[in-house]
Amino acid sequence: MKGMSRQVAEKLLLSCGDLDTLFNESAESWREILGITAPLFDETSREKALSAADAEMAFIEKSGITPLFFTDMDYPARLHECPDAPVMLYFKGNGNLNPHHILSIVGTRKATRYGRDFCADLLGQLSQSVPGLTIVSGMAYGIDICAHREALKNNLPTIGVLAHGLHTLYPSVHRVTAREAEQNGGLLTEYTTQQPILKINFVARNRIVAGMTEATLVIESPEKGGALITAHLARDYNREVFALPGNINQECSIGCNRLIRDNVAALVTSAKDIIETMGWETATRSDVKQQPSLFPEISEKESVLLQILHERGEMQINQLTVATNLPTGEILSTLLEMEFKGLVRTLPGGMFRTTK
Repeated sequence: MKGMSRQVAEKLLLSCGDLDTLFNESAESWREILGITAPLFDETSREKALSAADAEMAFIEKSGITPLFFTDMDYPARLHECPDAPVMLYFKGNGNLNPHHILSIVGTRKATRYGRDFCADLLGQLSQSVPGLTIVSGMAYGIDICAHREALKNNLPTIGVLAHGLHTLYPSVHRVTAREAEQNGGLLTEYTTQQPILKINFVARNRIVAGMTEATLVIESPEKGGALITAHLARDYNREVFALPGNINQECSIGCNRLIRDNVAALVTSAKDIIETMGWETATRSDVKQQPSLFPEISEKESVLLQILHERGEMQINQLTVATNLPTGEILSTLLEMEFKGLVRTLPGGMFRTTK
């Protein structure tokens, strides 16, 4: 049965008791168990499916791949909690799919220098503060491949979640990085070698990226894209979501800025933001230093607002207007830029305060 959900598989397995019995049951028995009348399969299709399974198992054994049924101990436990988790996964590598801490990093395929630099700095800091942290992404162009490469560079295990079988790699130019990941992490997919590479696969794999991790970080995204799908899936799974703010005039930052504006994602400017929000224990507390800022120096208006907020604490826009004699519009735009820089934070009731 193509596209069998985990709930259907659980119902069949619970009724049959074990896999051998399940696979030997007739179509009529399956229909009775599931309470449906629609035809499921006939003997011809059963034989074809079993033949395809034999061919797949031969490839799996030859290639050193580990098949993971949803009841297996090594199946990603966090993903298992998700209602739309795949029934089967295929893994090639030496990594742990259930590490103590695991973070997915996603973003645009058209990454800028700003996004790549932040990714590199962030993973360098995380590798020092949270050793053993596993990084998950999709082996795609842009932020994905940057996250994999920077993780490997910093000796962090990394898992590439693919939208196709393990007999190939798309894009093929990332083959070297994929091989390196197999030596410190691995490649994971829900697809067999016999399934075609379809556009919908790339959307479907996002639920694995979001579901198997504790949190998802979006580094650069336009208004629409796979990274935003992953972020919203993570939110639906009750996982933490983080986003890197960017220039409001840059297309590649529209998605991240909107996630932050809509309270879907927490604003991130450093590794410390993630560590503190997640409550992760660090190797040595003194190692958790503020990541060097990628933002320009503060402006004169920002300096004025910071000084007033430091002196008076939480304030509303109208109070800041009176205190500074600046136009309300200028204060609003300045506060927005300051929030992107991590200098101030918005509170309920339209209040603002400094982050330090």
